[in-house]
Amino acid sequence: MSEANKRTLTGRVVSDKMEKTVTVMVERRVKHPLYGKVITRSKKYHAHDEKNEYHEGDLVTIEECRPLAKTKAWRVIELVEKARIV
Repeated sequence: MSEANKRTLTGRVVSDKMEKTVTVMVERRVKHPLYGKVITRSKKYHAHDEKNEYHEGDLVTIEECRPLAKTKAWRVIELVEKARIV
């Protein structure tokens, strides 16, 4: 896969408990096929985080890459927004 056509997604880190891996939840809004109501669909992806620098609540951009583990085929490329500490 060439550099130009790698898929990228933006989502929130929901878990950083694993070593060098974060779980990113990507939410998308779609229109219901029959009723027309806009609903939120979400999906979780495991993404590679080499330096363990991203934490729960951070908004990050991930890109598709070669499989790095059984369930991990994405890597974090940038931090969009740091988590707000409450």
